[in-house]
Amino acid sequence: MVPTILIVDDERHTREGLMQMLEDTYDIYLAEDAEQAFTLMDSELFDVVLTDLRMPGKSGMKVIDKALSLPNRPPVIMMTAYGDVDSAVEAMKRGAYDFLTKPVNLEKLEILIKRALKSKNLEKEVEQLHERLDVKFNFSGIVGNSAELQKVIERVKLVAPSRASVLIQGETGTGKELIAQAIHQNSNRSKGPFIAVHCAALPAALLESELFGHEKGAFTGAMERRIGRFEMAEGGTLFLDEIGEIDLATQVKLLRFLEQRTFERLGSSKSIKVDTRLVAATNRDLLEMVKKGDFREDLYYRLNVVQIEVPSLADRAEDLPQLLTHFLNEFAKENDMDPPTFEPGAMQALRRYPWPGNIRELRNFAENSVVLHRGGVIHDYDLEPKFRGEGPSVDGSGKIVSPLDKEENEKRLLREALADARGNRTRAAALLGISRRTLHRKLQQWPELDVVDR
Repeated sequence: MVPTILIVDDERHTREGLMQMLEDTYDIYLAEDAEQAFTLMDSELFDVVLTDLRMPGKSGMKVIDKALSLPNRPPVIMMTAYGDVDSAVEAMKRGAYDFLTKPVNLEKLEILIKRALKSKNLEKEVEQLHERLDVKFNFSGIVGNSAELQKVIERVKLVAPSRASVLIQGETGTGKELIAQAIHQNSNRSKGPFIAVHCAALPAALLESELFGHEKGAFTGAMERRIGRFEMAEGGTLFLDEIGEIDLATQVKLLRFLEQRTFERLGSSKSIKVDTRLVAATNRDLLEMVKKGDFREDLYYRLNVVQIEVPSLADRAEDLPQLLTHFLNEFAKENDMDPPTFEPGAMQALRRYPWPGNIRELRNFAENSVVLHRGGVIHDYDLEPKFRGEGPSVDGSGKIVSPLDKEENEKRLLREALADARGNRTRAAALLGISRRTLHRKLQQWPELDVVDR
């Protein structure tokens, strides 16, 4: 898209001369005074405004004020006479991007315009990045309305503004890192870095160096000084995921940081003090680890100043349709496809499924559904057997139930539903939590059960 430039000058030959020099590269608009410029700025979007300082009526200062009041805030380059530099400096203080003295040097002007456009684009990218971060990590980015999730959000609201260490507990795949990001994003550290370390992914020797850094020659292969994650997170938040995997030696250094806010890099005796908030997460029972001697009790209590328990997906099953829709739309947009829809029987099966992998498993299922079904309708018989409860099962005594027994049980349920619905297939399907089409398919499979609608 060609950048647009508004040139404001009461001298006709200056306006038109500048237009002739710039129109091969830019889309040029002309205004002979401030009032005409105001009208154009109200109806058009400009990437740069180039204005004279002294004009009859309102001056170029008013043009600056108008441009800076617009939602897109185009940078303003001021043109002024050689002897009026003091006014140009005042214009800079007022918000002008830069100024040029007349007669205008075209080469300098083109350099200034390019710089102003680059500055504007960088500003826009930063704003968009902040918007994406806010959408993803503030409370509106946490999907669901269940009472269990709202309790978590309320606890995040209380703890976020404080300096307290937080321990987030929950099963694998429940979204513990998202909660940690929400704590950071809603704290007074939100402009600082959020650094995440997944402790289980690193061996003990590498983890200590990763967290605290090392000096050159601290160990074999340490060819230069390395800054650790604690220093990287200065002024922000350090998130330690799977904190239960940290070995006892590293636990000692971590405890010292929490008590004194200082640490040493490997290979150094110099204490380093940083202002870093610590948020940790685990899917293990740390108290049980304390009893076994695998986790320091003093460290546990230092970490666990505030505890947040993230519910499993099974414990917030009412959020499943909303979460599924969210992920389907995300992957549909990413793959430039339409999201699939689920008929009632399929959705009912998904709500009954226990989701042992929690939200991570649901997210994977959503991506799979978008890619394989491409905007179609997903029925219960399209789902994998595990979602339909058709895996190996046992009875109350622990004996495996044979497929024949399961078939007879399904027939019995169909007979009972049809009897309760007085033969009405639509009502029978609703009682069973399946679609009418699925019921019709079952009756075709077992014609002896067929009953005509009344």
